[in-house]
Amino acid sequence: QVQLVESGGGLVQAGGSLRLSCAASGSIFGINDMGWYRQAPGKQRELVAVISSGGSTNYADPVKGRFTISRDNAKNTVYLQMNSLKPEDAAVYYCNADILGYGLGYAQSYWGQGTQVTVSS
Repeated sequence: QVQLVESGGGLVQAGGSLRLSCAASGSIFGINDMGWYRQAPGKQRELVAVISSGGSTNYADPVKGRFTISRDNAKNTVYLQMNSLKPEDAAVYYCNADILGYGLGYAQSYWGQGTQVTVSS
């Protein structure tokens, strides 16, 4: 069993900052890409940022220069530092990880339960 648990969401004023965390636990042999997605009401889930096991990163254009994704491989944890938040950043943020479990010959994609980010104007 593999589980992703997110934390760090909340209410913040426009221009403020939040830091999201997502910890993977369970029978984990290795983790490939880890990423953050978000879904606002009435919209499709979209990629925010992704980081490879080697630390290469990729960001969606709307968050470039404001958000930073990082990971701690020893803790199986990925972070999303969000600065200069805008009302349009408000959404449920989901963690995603491509995880190779013990005894499996392939990686599977796992999702966290989501954490709400609300930005007041």
